[in-house]
Amino acid sequence: MSDGVTNLRHDLRVIGLVGSAHASSHFFHLILPPLFPILKLDFNVSFAALGLLPTLFYGASGIAQTFAGFLVDRFGARRVLLLGLTLLSLSVIGYGFCFSFWGLMFFSITAGLGNSVFHPADLSILTNKISTGRLGKAYAIHAFSGNIGWACAPIFIVTLAGFWDWRTATILAGLIGLIIVLMFFLSGELLIENSKEHKAKDSEPLKRTNPLFSQIIALLSSTVISCFLFFTFLAAALIGIQTFGVSALQVLYALTLTSATAALTAFLIGSALGILIGGVIADKVKKHQIVAILGVALASLVLVIIGGNFISPYFVLPALALSGFFSGITAPSRDMLVRKITPPGASGRIFGFVYSGLDLGSSIMPLLVGALMDGGKADMVFYSCALMFVIAIITVLKIPDKSRSITV
Repeated sequence: MSDGVTNLRHDLRVIGLVGSAHASSHFFHLILPPLFPILKLDFNVSFAALGLLPTLFYGASGIAQTFAGFLVDRFGARRVLLLGLTLLSLSVIGYGFCFSFWGLMFFSITAGLGNSVFHPADLSILTNKISTGRLGKAYAIHAFSGNIGWACAPIFIVTLAGFWDWRTATILAGLIGLIIVLMFFLSGELLIENSKEHKAKDSEPLKRTNPLFSQIIALLSSTVISCFLFFTFLAAALIGIQTFGVSALQVLYALTLTSATAALTAFLIGSALGILIGGVIADKVKKHQIVAILGVALASLVLVIIGGNFISPYFVLPALALSGFFSGITAPSRDMLVRKITPPGASGRIFGFVYSGLDLGSSIMPLLVGALMDGGKADMVFYSCALMFVIAIITVLKIPDKSRSITV
């Protein structure tokens, strides 16, 4: 068998394993929100209180993600990924045994801590184990798998909750994560980084010349901060649409709940398709900044059109699908931009810190958009998300389009 075929099979196995882990993490993101109407009655709490659960989840994940990146660089991505997925899965199982709202809050925090490892560990593995010519596609499949996890969770959890009850549903969901953990154990040495980035001859000088304090200071460079802010505002726009897009469409276009939900689903499907095409583009172009800027700009323009009520209700679904498609195209190039600024031996902490911006944007934006909806400003939901995209473009302009631009 030729080396090319062997390398392809190796890359596909790695991408498959890492993609399954990423899908599970996104799957767990949307385990509780579809159950909010049931949880509201069971625990006798307000929707505002229930909204605290994802805030705690993303807050804990964002705070811990940079630290998780350091653990990845110190102990290896596979070990940290297994630990995080195990903690996340057990936390979801823990939901099913909660008989007080405080318990849900506690397990939301521990689930967030488990979730914190995925981006630094996943992307470190892909960066170090996948052939350079396939890296853009690998990043695309990684992002695509996350969207698949999002899409599957509501259907899974609501169906099982209706068939049995919500406690059984969350326990079964957590068991799926533990099955994936078992898959990782059976994968043996496949995901252990053995590239030049992790060989002792490269890592030891790095440790001697760059102590922990210097490594932390390097994360505060203008280049890394620009990437962090890009991810923050990008996530804010996407989460704003995911959380209150349905409610805003019902007000702006008098859509039924079913039609508005279908439009949001179209946005997610469009994003997933854009990610796959964006992966091919990322492998073929060198100016990843341009791809990111164009994709985000077009996505923003479509949101302005929707928010301005410039189109017929019949065109809302394809318009949102188009916005999702444009934003999805940017995802692989976004990851390639981070890779370009990441020096050898620092992929875990760089990806960890930069991707914590996703959690920051995800935790803050729902509060802002929710206040706009309470004030009867449904159009501002789409305008504010479009504004987040525009600010994201400004941050991209600050990212040097050249490799290894910092020293960590």
